[in-house]
Amino acid sequence: MSSSTSRMPLIDMIKGMACATIVWHHLAFYGPMSDIAHPLAPTLLAWLYDYGRMAVQVFLVLGGYLAAASLAPQGVARFDHAGNAIAKRFVRLVVPYAVALVLSVVVSALVRPWMGHPSVPEQPTLSQLLANALLLQDIVGEGALSAGVWYVAIDFQLFAMGVLLLAGVKALPGAWVRRHAGALGQALAVACTAASLWVFNRMGGLDMWALYFFGAYGLGMMACWAARAPQGPQAQGWLAAMVLLGGTALAMDFRGRIAVALVAALGLVLALRSERLRSWRGIAPLVQLGQMSYSVFLVHFSVCLLVNAVVSHLWPDAPVVNALGMLLAFALSLAAGRVLYLRVERHVPSWTTALRWQLGLVGAGMLVAVSSHWA
Repeated sequence: MSSSTSRMPLIDMIKGMACATIVWHHLAFYGPMSDIAHPLAPTLLAWLYDYGRMAVQVFLVLGGYLAAASLAPQGVARFDHAGNAIAKRFVRLVVPYAVALVLSVVVSALVRPWMGHPSVPEQPTLSQLLANALLLQDIVGEGALSAGVWYVAIDFQLFAMGVLLLAGVKALPGAWVRRHAGALGQALAVACTAASLWVFNRMGGLDMWALYFFGAYGLGMMACWAARAPQGPQAQGWLAAMVLLGGTALAMDFRGRIAVALVAALGLVLALRSERLRSWRGIAPLVQLGQMSYSVFLVHFSVCLLVNAVVSHLWPDAPVVNALGMLLAFALSLAAGRVLYLRVERHVPSWTTALRWQLGLVGAGMLVAVSSHWA
């Protein structure tokens, strides 16, 4: 989601649209404002509730594209050390993530006494705080401290998996391997994509692991290589491979999320192979939203939770006011996300900064737990 690769307005605009969809999905999913406002737009809210989450597939595809563009634009790993690449990714993800979770812990503590709603996270425990700080919450069976944070853990796993795949090929001995390292790296990524689409993504119990999601991520990596391939049989071969992998997966077991990922990946290739679209400056507000989409994604739940608590408490029987509250929550989420982006995300963090905020998250959570007992 957050990438140091050079910005492309088209990709940022797509990220912006996907980010806005996710925020509105959570506004529809986590009430009570959406419950109160439901009679005003039942069809729209039902669609956001049921299908808005599909925008995650777009982020998965874009994540794979950006990873391939950064790590191996021609299939050959261009990083020197896998551990360093993974560590840098972890630090860049976890600093704004931990800042946002501190805010979530504080806001949840503020609204918990007077908003008895399932959307309010329960009082955190030490094990839960540690698991969330280390991106391990789903693996060890602990609850998330905020909506959507599962994706951050999966994004890190997917990036690490991609790095290890490419590094493994690069480490193989022999002159023949060195000459064909690019093709081998790409073939291994395609094989893992097929395995995920055809096997692992059909096992719901694996949805805390990268293998479950690598199908969409791998389609994004293939989209990168397809977009960069020379005009002719090579580019057509990549497109055919994507259609074959995705089409077979849908024929075996139709999943809407895979259909969205396939369409997004193919659309991305076609768009990036068009000189006009590739050089298009995009729609400025959506481009800006795309640039700060990770920060908005991280912080929006806390903002929406606070606005939900205030508006639904003061006007529990006013659909129009609650609908306006949803609009206000969306606008404030963008504003808060911009602050997080400018103050935290866009700065290059260090391990010291990451550790400080991880400890701050654990400390803030335990302080909230102790304070509640005193109260």
